[in-house]
Amino acid sequence: MGIALLWLGWLLAWFLGIAVLLALARPTSSLSEDGEIAFVTGAGFFVGQFLLTLWMRALAVAGIPFDRVSIGGALIAVTAVLAWLAWRRHRKVLVDALRAAPRGLAGSDLPKEQRTLRYAILGWLALRFALLLIEVLRRPLYPWDAWTQWATKARVWYGERTMVPFVDASQWLNAPGSSVWFDAAPHYPGTVPLTQVWSATLLGRFDDALINLPWWLTAVAFGFAVYGFLRGRGLGRVGALVATWLVLSLPILDAHVALAGYADLAMATYLTLTAFAALRFVQSRRAFDLVLALVLAAACTVIKNPGKIWILMLLPGLVAALVPRYGLRIAGAVFAVAAAAALVLTRTGLTILGYHLQLDFDMPWNGLAEAYFMFANWHLLFYGVLAVAVLAWRRLLSPALAPLTLIVAAGLAFLMFGFAFTNARAWVEDQSTVNRATLHLAPLIVVWMVLAFRAWALSRSPHPVHEPVTAGA
Repeated sequence: MGIALLWLGWLLAWFLGIAVLLALARPTSSLSEDGEIAFVTGAGFFVGQFLLTLWMRALAVAGIPFDRVSIGGALIAVTAVLAWLAWRRHRKVLVDALRAAPRGLAGSDLPKEQRTLRYAILGWLALRFALLLIEVLRRPLYPWDAWTQWATKARVWYGERTMVPFVDASQWLNAPGSSVWFDAAPHYPGTVPLTQVWSATLLGRFDDALINLPWWLTAVAFGFAVYGFLRGRGLGRVGALVATWLVLSLPILDAHVALAGYADLAMATYLTLTAFAALRFVQSRRAFDLVLALVLAAACTVIKNPGKIWILMLLPGLVAALVPRYGLRIAGAVFAVAAAAALVLTRTGLTILGYHLQLDFDMPWNGLAEAYFMFANWHLLFYGVLAVAVLAWRRLLSPALAPLTLIVAAGLAFLMFGFAFTNARAWVEDQSTVNRATLHLAPLIVVWMVLAFRAWALSRSPHPVHEPVTAGA
């Protein structure tokens, strides 16, 4: 019974997010656009998961204990109302989509070669996710951070049925007998542990394997969202599916699904979808995309502490998209100011988000080369990035591609600054953090690589096809 409730509870959160997005979309907006249903389906999970954690925070503030009724009852009521509203607004489109789904999955209108490739990739993904599900549901919490920084909070909050405070060691030692708790990272946000609390509440017990079901659902929903976004950018069904497979087959991403319990998978997926929603808004100017971008951006700031910085890395690309005539100049000025500010900060010896700034430049080249080019952490991703950058260099700052190029460039600059000017350099050489930090940006790098290669291929075609432009109206 507990396992059935676990699945039903998380599907409820997923349906809540989808219902919210469908209720936000205007009746005049076409959900029949290429990839729109897939994108809404995927993004809905992340919206629903975040709203679930916000409701749990509200219960904690109000002093209402966590249980299936206090959490799930409100979700059921809100989901039912929003689903009814969404059905009234989009009934025809949704019915048409349901009717067309079997034919779309069969791909009967595709050429035989494309249909075969599509079946092969879908079969690979189905098998891979089946194996990952077995890993997630049977493997207990993996050691290190999952044990000492994240699930510690979940275990206590489930037992206390509310969010009790976590403090550092000195405060804990000086407060005997009080209701404060201590773990290895008391300052870390509570969003990810709250998802584990919901799983345990549904189960009726704290099972340190089954509580990690959201990690598997995150990867599944992320696949839908990536596919839907790329279809909206003009890729065909097979091309978008290949690109989605490239994202979902990243070894480190799969490892964070199988060895669930860390917050880096959530950080990567929420950041990627925030960028997607923001770029969609620039193109569509729809309130739906703006609200989605703002909600996902807010989630990024309370998943991991670096999320506050990652959100800022989206700004150069968005400026270039919103002000196409002067965007590149403004973005260049932003990069220059940021570089100058970073150098000034290194002279202060500040500690920001746990990272100690220092002026001495000491890039851990050996560790980076091993992580990105020699070990099997990323397959051939960074070789592909270099190849595509060389092939498509004339197109990287085109109106269609410049926003994403600048986002990726800003993200890489942030990573390199952290590796060169903070104590993070030690974690690169011992390979303990470099791949987890890079995972936050990796899905966006893959999407950028695919779109840049497509731009180069279109420019070489004897019958040029114009790219969909995201910048400006």
